[in-house]
Amino acid sequence: MLLALARPSWAAGVAPGQIKNFVTFGDSYTDSSYYPTADGGYAWPTWAAMYGNFSLYGFARSGATCSNILTYRPYPPILGWQIPAYMNETRNGTLELNPEETMYTIWIGTNDLGANALLTGSDAPTTSIVEVRQCAIDVMNKLYESGARNFIMQNILPLDLTILYSNYSYPNRYWYAERNTTEWNVFMKELVRAGNEITSLMLEAAIPKLPGAHIASFDSYGLFTDMYNNPQNYLNGTAPYSVTSCINSCVYTLDNATASTCTVATGTDADSFLWYDELHPSQQSDRIVAREITAVMKGEYNQWTTWLS
Repeated sequence: MLLALARPSWAAGVAPGQIKNFVTFGDSYTDSSYYPTADGGYAWPTWAAMYGNFSLYGFARSGATCSNILTYRPYPPILGWQIPAYMNETRNGTLELNPEETMYTIWIGTNDLGANALLTGSDAPTTSIVEVRQCAIDVMNKLYESGARNFIMQNILPLDLTILYSNYSYPNRYWYAERNTTEWNVFMKELVRAGNEITSLMLEAAIPKLPGAHIASFDSYGLFTDMYNNPQNYLNGTAPYSVTSCINSCVYTLDNATASTCTVATGTDADSFLWYDELHPSQQSDRIVAREITAVMKGEYNQWTTWLS
């Protein structure tokens, strides 16, 4: 009973009409800085800004990890580039946001867990799933210290369901070397589930140290699993629904950096796919993410969201 009383099950989150701005941190799933984005169109934050009439400030960048010290990639990580860029803009007056009216979203992990990182071996051999998920919490802590108070922490989607990490995968633009696809699929499934559970525990432990913060845990894993299992509830294209193929598929010759066969779905057929390519969600999937996150920022009930504080 004492544990139940201690848990912030009463948390109501933000009020309707409270949020007017949102700031994003993450990787290609969230990068809204260019067009077309990694999903072949607009990233989900662009749709959310339109759906909710919010002002968007996007610091997420494609290819990013949480920290290049933990899992190195030659792209702008959250801790090493995105947070410093945000802090610089707030210090020099370029960016002035009312903390009460601003939501901060953090969605990271795809590149930390994937090929050329934890899945195949990080450049930092002591790095584990624990450190990379602690990094996501550290991002939230740094933003809190700078004055941020409203957060949406998006957990990792089921990467084992993407074509890249499926057991039926093929040589593609992200990995065309030899591999055991079944081994990758099983390992990725475990990394994602463990990472999400670790994050949940770390979030609950962090709450007492962040007085006045409103923290929502958004279940990207649950949402994408439901889209995968029940595509008829989410996809609306003119082609047969597909969750095991993608809009822009390129099959490579093994150990060859040149694609041998590419197929691309066009027009309204594209909205029948869960995935844009072997790793990224489709435009239709991103519109679903935007719809759900918009509801959270508007203070509405959302089945994929738990307000922890």
